Amino acid sequence: MNKFSMKKLLSILLCIALIAALALSTVGCSKNDKTEPVASAETSGGTVSMGEGETSFLFNVVDPEGKESHFEIHTDEKTVGAALLSLGLIAGEDSDYGLYVKTVNGVTVDYDQDGKYWAFYVDGEYAATGVDSTDITAGATYTFKAE
Repeated sequence: MNKFSMKKLLSILLCIALIAALALSTVGCSKNDKTEPVASAETSGGTVSMGEGETSFLFNVVDPEGKESHFEIHTDEKTVGAALLSLGLIAGEDSDYGLYVKTVNGVTVDYDQDGKYWAFYVDGEYAATGVDSTDITAGATYTFKAE
């Protein structure tokens, strides 16, 4: 009888361990962002040069705390969005209006959660088009500000 209760106890413990392992393995499966950022630059007071290509432009980021990061982007892409996506500087989701940018330079803001969004500027002016439909102009300055 003691052997039977030991086997039963061992069986129950193994089942609990298996259930716990399955629960832990599915924790990271719920997020389905279109892109994941791979780059992040801390404010160093200088400009970080990124990418390769014939065309270059300046890219600035102002995060929710007001910290600024500056980049010089080199690319052969046609749009600002394609260049920044390829370098992992922005990430977001496709929407009816284009790319909805939620993450810039490793910092995520979500209007639905915190009431902030990434505003896109071209040469200091609020952009009339989205980042994924804005053609690159050599020498221009593009900025994302958390607002």
